[in-house]
Amino acid sequence: MSKTVILGMSGGVDSSVSALLLKEAGYNVIGLFMKNWDEKDENGVCTATEDSNDARRVADQIGIPFYTVNFEKEYWDRVFTYFLNEYKKGRTPNPDVMCNQEIKFNAFLDYALRLNADFIAMGHYAQVEKKGDKYYLIRGKDKNKDQTYFLSRIGQKALSKTIFPIGHLEKSEVREIAKKNQLYTALKKDSTGICFIGERDFDEFLDKYLLAKEGDFVDVDGNKVGRHSGLIHYTLGQRKGIGIGGIGTGEPWFVVGKNLKDNIVYIAQGENHPALFSTSLIGEDPTWTLDEAPSKSLRCTAKFRYRQPDIPVTVNILENGELHIIYDEPVKAITPGQVAVLYKDEVCLGSCIIKSIEPLEKKYEYLNR
Repeated sequence: MSKTVILGMSGGVDSSVSALLLKEAGYNVIGLFMKNWDEKDENGVCTATEDSNDARRVADQIGIPFYTVNFEKEYWDRVFTYFLNEYKKGRTPNPDVMCNQEIKFNAFLDYALRLNADFIAMGHYAQVEKKGDKYYLIRGKDKNKDQTYFLSRIGQKALSKTIFPIGHLEKSEVREIAKKNQLYTALKKDSTGICFIGERDFDEFLDKYLLAKEGDFVDVDGNKVGRHSGLIHYTLGQRKGIGIGGIGTGEPWFVVGKNLKDNIVYIAQGENHPALFSTSLIGEDPTWTLDEAPSKSLRCTAKFRYRQPDIPVTVNILENGELHIIYDEPVKAITPGQVAVLYKDEVCLGSCIIKSIEPLEKKYEYLNR
């Protein structure tokens, strides 16, 4: 009797090809569209409805059952509330990482298991390998599309029950399979942006949910050099949207810190200003894909944002469970609230949330208090 796989179908080409490959491999495949967010775009169109319709068309083409499940409450409680709270703290969260941890590989997985599914599947560019009794999260073959960064907070329960049907393929191969089989989504462009914001204006979206209070731009020498539109609109390392010109050397200005108490955005001039660089970070709430922390200090590599090249680091586990991650060389624009993801060669070890950074020069410690 064939195994039952419940596949998360997003209405995109990746999950469409995943459905086809699973069926060809002999699985009993059920397509499930997750409705996590209900809001119309600027044209009055609910993109979730469009995506669901696209997924249904592909399911009909392939000949698999298709259903929609509503996770809006779970998404609001576990992901969106977290997203807003992080911005209120002056940090810059990554809701897509949290969506995988809390919704796709938690709420969705539990839902599928209640339906007696043997596995769940997703159209992510990642792979799972079993060695002994452990399941390892491995980078996708397509290094430009590898999504282990976003999957770094899932553990053994999810990995033991998950199939990534396209993880061994390049994106170009996925497109070719879709075209060859004339799948409805073969030429559909990839979605961009945070899932609930999409391609809308990000600042406008934040203003809808959070109160933005104007304040001062202050340079690292303590001079007021302009007015900002609210702390929530700025992130460390940001260059665009500062709107200050004709001051100083003429080089671009960058955000180097935020003071929540006094509503100040600190800025510095020049893309290699020392205030932009840090030598280590403290990471909170670590999770490990093997469900167990290393017993001693760890030499590995890290990514502090998606598609960043691997950075050699030393990881020390502090008594309170937090991580002290020391980089071999100073790194630019490490951002509290973002995710530090750890790797040993091709294996994703896990991740933590960046809590604070140690600046390259001690005199800049005040920038992120």
